[in-house]
This record gives sequence, C-alpha cells and structure tokens, in this order.
Amino acid sequence: MITFSEAQIMAVVSPVFWPFLRILAVFSSAPIFSARAVPMRTKVALAMLVAICAQAGLPEQEVVSLTSPNAFAMVLQQVVVGVAIGLAVRIVFAAVELAGEVIGLQMGLNFAGFFDPTTNQQTSAVGRFFGNITMLLFVVLNGHLMLLYAVVASFETFPLGASAFESINRMRLHELGAVVFRYGLWIALPMIGMLLFINIVLGFVSRIAPQMNAFAIGFPLTLSVGLVGIAATLPMLDAPVLALMKLATEVFTGG
Repeated sequence: MITFSEAQIMAVVSPVFWPFLRILAVFSSAPIFSARAVPMRTKVALAMLVAICAQAGLPEQEVVSLTSPNAFAMVLQQVVVGVAIGLAVRIVFAAVELAGEVIGLQMGLNFAGFFDPTTNQQTSAVGRFFGNITMLLFVVLNGHLMLLYAVVASFETFPLGASAFESINRMRLHELGAVVFRYGLWIALPMIGMLLFINIVLGFVSRIAPQMNAFAIGFPLTLSVGLVGIAATLPMLDAPVLALMKLATEVFTGG
C-alpha cells in the first residue's frame, strides 16, 4: 500500500496553495475580476489555474505546513498583499471617475445621479461613463496582463514568510491616495478650463446685456460645450490610464 507522509504532501501542496490565496485575494478586490457578475466559483477556478501556471516563474518558496504555528501569519500575509494589489489597481479607476465627477459638476450634470450596484454608492452619469471607458481601456491596454504580472512579481518583492505589517509598511499605499487627486485633476483640467471660460463669458454677457437671461442659455451652453469637450479629449485618455497602471503595478514589481 502506497503511503505519503505529511511532509511529502505539503511539498506538493504548499507551492500552489499559498500563491493561490494571494491570487484569490487579488481577484476579490481588483476591478472587473471582483464584479458581482463574476461568480465566486469562476474566481476560485481562475485563481487556481493562474497559481498552477505561474509555478515556472515563481522563486523558491518556503514549505509551510497548514498545521504549522506560522500558517495563520502566512494566510494573513497573502490576503493583505493580494488585497493591496487589487486596491492599487482600483486607483486607476478612482482617478478617472474623480475626473468624471469634476467634469459633471462643471457641466451641471451631477444632479443626474443614480445608484451604482458595483460600488454601492451614488454616482453621476459622467463619472459612470468615464468609469466604463476606463474599464474598456483596462482590457484594451492589457491591464489584466499587467495585473497578473504584478501578482507573480510580488512573490519576489514580498516573499512568503514575511510579516504582513512589514509588507504594508513597504507598500506605502497611503501615498497612492494623492495619486487619485493628481491624475484626476490632470485628466479633468482641459474640461475645467474650457467650462470656466464659458462661465466667465456668460458672466460678461449678463453684465453687458442684463435683459438677457443668462441662466436660460447657461445650462444648454455648458452642457453642449461639455459634451463636445468630452468627445475631443476622450481619445487622449489612454495616456493617463497607462501611466496610472504602471504606477500602481511598480509598487509590487519593484520597478
């Protein structure tokens, strides 16, 4: 009768199980992968497939038994690093959606808000539109491949066995919060300047011709100029999205 010891079993299971936990945590927090439309069974199966396929590119790992005292610390580290990767990629979407919210506010369209079930919060039409465009760009620019590369490279930057709190300290994810506002305002700046110019012109018109109702023509004018401006600046959205994706993945690839 063929028998296997616990050490032999863990030598086969451990190299796959710990990467599987980290990848599953990424798929539970990263955009698109964490959508409610993606069944949990699909996420688990995809995480297992990626963990098995990534074995050739992973560095030598420490074999840790599931009954070891360090098992809980290992689980905590994989979950923390995986969720951090997903949250870093969400910075890309948050920055572009912030630009959409600012543009919608300048256009006067922020009153057209609705409940977004994916984020469980109230969003405007322009912000949601920019979010959908970012989702398409994320796939077209191979953002999903960059995400998988960041996950595999994170095993060298944050190897197995390190402390979860030490990994958080090295990531410095709090610094990525400023990236949302910096890139969001960068994307929205052309539209802000254009709509600010229209509002200044309307201010002069209301002073020169008081009999003209500036409020009656102000909303259709800002709405029309805003839509034209969005159509003109939308083809240039790929540059900031690509820069954001590189910035988010370099934290984990050591670039």
